[in-house]
Amino acid sequence: MRTAEPLRPDLARELLVRAAQSAARRAKRVRNHLDAVQLGQDRHADHADTKVLRRILAEHDWPGHRLVGPEAARAAWSIALHADGEPDFQRAATTLLKRAVQDDDARIQHWAHLHDRALVNSGRPQEFGTQLVLNAAGVELCPLRAPESLDQRRAAVGLPPIAVALEKVRRRYAPDRHAGDAPTVVLAGAA
Repeated sequence: MRTAEPLRPDLARELLVRAAQSAARRAKRVRNHLDAVQLGQDRHADHADTKVLRRILAEHDWPGHRLVGPEAARAAWSIALHADGEPDFQRAATTLLKRAVQDDDARIQHWAHLHDRALVNSGRPQEFGTQLVLNAAGVELCPLRAPESLDQRRAAVGLPPIAVALEKVRRRYAPDRHAGDAPTVVLAGAA
């Protein structure tokens, strides 16, 4: 993958700003710091981000490294990953991202995460173990296809063994959690 100047720095800036704002909103949501009005505003902002990414996909296909640069390509992935309210869009984005990976214009790990998220959101078991649930009991994997071969599938897409990924996520979310105040949240953090 190339890291030259992106062809569309304007799109890169827009994606980076939107993804940063979305991450800040998600952090508050995970920590249960939003009231009902703020949650509604949060959903509206996520929908607006998805609408912008939908337009970019329609005009340019997946915004990969050549078009927007690696950081903005990651931002596009993050927006698609959190478009949970629009599963059809998420599945379409997964297809476009896979093509970008095949063209060496995006990271295969991003595709694996988005693929798993689209599967989980459609009620099917995930392939790579990237989708987790944070609840009062702690961090748990969402349903998984063929758990006995999970680490082989993860290795094929450049992800560490699941035990390593789970430990990292548990360390990240466990220290400041209180059992009674932990909302149930789907995490996309098992790298």
